[in-house]
Amino acid sequence: MIALPELDARAAWSVRIVDAESGRILAEHTPDVQCETASIGKIFLLLEVARRLEDGSLSEDQRIDIPDEHRVADSGLLYLMRDQRLTVHDAALLVGAVSDNLATNALIHLCGLEAVRDVAPSLGYTRTSLLDYIRNERTPDLPWTPSYGTAAELADVMRRIGAGDAFSPAVCTRVLSWLAAGTDTSMTADSFLLDPLAHVEAEYQGMVLRHKTGSVSFARVDVGLLAGPAARVAYAVAANWKDSPADLRAPVLDDMRAIGEAIRAHVTGRARDEEAAS
Repeated sequence: MIALPELDARAAWSVRIVDAESGRILAEHTPDVQCETASIGKIFLLLEVARRLEDGSLSEDQRIDIPDEHRVADSGLLYLMRDQRLTVHDAALLVGAVSDNLATNALIHLCGLEAVRDVAPSLGYTRTSLLDYIRNERTPDLPWTPSYGTAAELADVMRRIGAGDAFSPAVCTRVLSWLAAGTDTSMTADSFLLDPLAHVEAEYQGMVLRHKTGSVSFARVDVGLLAGPAARVAYAVAANWKDSPADLRAPVLDDMRAIGEAIRAHVTGRARDEEAAS
């Protein structure tokens, strides 16, 4: 079992950590609380893109189209690039690596929003999904959030992706390859002490990480798979403070890192500064 730290009560938390092999719950805190999850729903987009690549309805080298109405900035790199004629594979890689908003919208447009919305329900999830495009402004006539979910369901989808049980092993392998390039280790994963830009292979203390993060001004979310020499876990850690008068990012990130340290100790069986056995 994993002992969780005391979490800041001013935030709404949804946390679950499970053994990735057995699915046994190792720790949880209000795991059925539904949070706004920012970019986490992009996992379901990547699953749909991978599924279409596997069934041949998309090809890796097909060029994406970026409609003017779905052009956005902020998270990612594509909006800064001079040549935006990316292939489907490279757009998916940008989503996995830097949570690229513009590449996300292009891929949603390519697959169709309704088809992407249907991914989570088709996998049996009722309180977690990608709901909408990324928008520069979310007006009252638009869906209330681009992405929402519970830790119970998000930890499960990560466990299933790791097990090759979300659509097919080949689909899951593609998604994991895109997530392997993820550069945001600022949240739970900060305590894993990995090289943020180079952890495709086993890194510090023999750990291998595949994860996705999401952040907006009132939320921090980190979901993933972490394997080490002692164990392999799937985790989901989400915090929202939309109704708080204070910006809680500092205490929330401190709590997420404390959770990450408990996960690191569990999967490695080592002290934080203990080098891997030679």
